[in-house]
Amino acid sequence: MDAALWAKGETGMMTPEKLREIYGDVSPHAAQKVIAQFDAHCRNFIAHAPFLVLVTSDGQNLDASPKGDPAGFVEVESDTTLLIPDRPGNNRIDGLLNILAHPKVSVLFMIPGVAETLRVNGVAEISDDAELCARFAIKGRSPKTVLRVTAEEVFLHCGKAPVRSGLWKPETWPTQRPVPSLYAMIKDHAEMEVPSTEQSYAEQRYRETLY
Repeated sequence: MDAALWAKGETGMMTPEKLREIYGDVSPHAAQKVIAQFDAHCRNFIAHAPFLVLVTSDGQNLDASPKGDPAGFVEVESDTTLLIPDRPGNNRIDGLLNILAHPKVSVLFMIPGVAETLRVNGVAEISDDAELCARFAIKGRSPKTVLRVTAEEVFLHCGKAPVRSGLWKPETWPTQRPVPSLYAMIKDHAEMEVPSTEQSYAEQRYRETLY
């Protein structure tokens, strides 16, 4: 469907005014919850978060990259800056290349069992300083680079989406893997040969290349 047609509401082209009419006024708490520094609550949230999603753009294309390590892997360097280690992955480095072209980023922190999330919008820069990277070594392996994110907006998201989805409720989780193995899907997506389509092979690769 054409994007312009898709964006049209029932009575014509969608506009900010039309959206506000549909959704109503923003709540006072939501309107005023944005801060520009890491207070004690933000620092505590980040210290307990083992997982985040980093969103980047080169000005045209977008990338959302999951990142995880033991809780506390992100360091609050100052009242306005974060340090995020970048571990080995598939070497596409889409997000890092995006940052070089367009340094605006968004980071969403998640804590298992906590419905609320913490979001940081800001500007990122990439460092390969050896001493800085060594500060984040795990099992003797340092990250390849470290991101320094200077915060412009910091705010909490309410937990409605995780609550609705049952994200942290084990009783809602599937008892068996509901999708094919990683390499089975890659084989079909890319129409290429893979060493094995067993999920155990992917898990073995994770263990061998985790750090």
